[in-house]
Amino acid sequence: MKIRREGKYVWRIEKEGKMRVDAVVLTDKETIDDPQFREAIKQLVNVASLPGVVKEVYGMPDIHWGYGFPIGGVAAFDSKSGIISPGAVGFDINCGVRLMKTDLLVEKVKDDIKKLVEEIYKTVPVGVGSRGDLKVGKKGLKKICQEGALFAVKSGYGTEDDLKFIEDGGKLPVADPDVVSQKAYERGRDELGTLGGGNHFIEVQRVFEVYDEDTAEVFGLYEGQLVVSIHTGSRGFGHQIATDYIKIMRDKLKKHNSDLPDKQLINAPFEHELGQDYFSAMACAANYAFANREIIGHLVRKALRKIFGKSTKVELLYDLAHNIAKLERYEVNGKKKWLVVHRKGATRSFGPGNPNIPEIYRSYGQPVIIPGDMGSESYIMVGTKRAEEWTFGSSAHGAGRVLGRREALRRLELSKILEDLERKGIAVMSRGKKTLVEEAPQVYKDVSRVVDIIDILGIAKKVARLVPVGVVKG
Repeated sequence: MKIRREGKYVWRIEKEGKMRVDAVVLTDKETIDDPQFREAIKQLVNVASLPGVVKEVYGMPDIHWGYGFPIGGVAAFDSKSGIISPGAVGFDINCGVRLMKTDLLVEKVKDDIKKLVEEIYKTVPVGVGSRGDLKVGKKGLKKICQEGALFAVKSGYGTEDDLKFIEDGGKLPVADPDVVSQKAYERGRDELGTLGGGNHFIEVQRVFEVYDEDTAEVFGLYEGQLVVSIHTGSRGFGHQIATDYIKIMRDKLKKHNSDLPDKQLINAPFEHELGQDYFSAMACAANYAFANREIIGHLVRKALRKIFGKSTKVELLYDLAHNIAKLERYEVNGKKKWLVVHRKGATRSFGPGNPNIPEIYRSYGQPVIIPGDMGSESYIMVGTKRAEEWTFGSSAHGAGRVLGRREALRRLELSKILEDLERKGIAVMSRGKKTLVEEAPQVYKDVSRVVDIIDILGIAKKVARLVPVGVVKG
């Protein structure tokens, strides 16, 4: 595998052997030279050999090893001759992030931040095995599959206005509840409105610095403002859908998948019945995740208003996915084509004028939310035409891990992690102490490095930097 430097942050692996297109990694020299990232880059090369892949495949600055397809990976496949792959979407379908903005100044409410964190922890079910308050049977779950965030709003969680500021309005129309297994419905029954564990979080943040005054004003952001980020996905419902279709494709498409470079890249031709069934089931999980974040958003609003008063203004900036496959139209070799764009640990980054952006943002670009770790900053960026022309309208989604969970538990001490967070003035509540070690700031890349690369390359541009003042973990 020969990696050729094409620019300060652009590295190309030209197609050879079974590769059908080049692989391009958008990162710094330190990442390219670090042996622990070689496996992820090799995975990207494997993706470049899949049927129907077009143009080139991309590794974002937060690239790291994943199931078959690297996290921080983007690949597009011709909708007629290409494939769709559960491993290229991920098990946590529509894991995503939303940011809610308030009319509060952190400086004025800082004495009550700890109370807010405690109230959010009490209000939102967190951790593995947690159960939500909204109880729905299979019939209700099928409606959620079809309606997404709209179901949550109709059930009294959230507002109609929220729907304008969710990717795809919080509902993918291709969902078909009849292609989802009974086991998935059983796993999803009690988990609506729950955060889960692992890297999922609710973070109370301060807008620390604004880079682009005009865009920040349109987004409703200003320095000193209190905002809240929510990061979670489709929980066990999406995990089971991924598990089911990996097995189905393995059993029923043996000949098609006989020459894979990695069995974890199991797939189906997009136009095949199984490809369409998975696409529709994946959309069900995506809609479940949109509903899940909408419910949690409502519970966070409730907590904010309980601590700071009923008149507290809490509005949704944006809610977007970073584990998804979408049917989108791009120009390839001078021709417009419908492509199945897989973003795994990568987020949409549409530029000015794109009709899929909420009207209020359309002249500026789509908000791109890039969380860091619980001890450092996060960023609000804005999408660009450059991303649409180059990376299939895609950007990075976060900091990216540099240390596995097992290794974190071996190397790091909880007491030191808590001391460090306390010294930074960050109030933390977690259901599991183990999670705090597994998700410690030290296990992630410096998110500012990731964001700087994205900004310099022009696939998203910096708008504002946020710093945490309170964190809720599962």
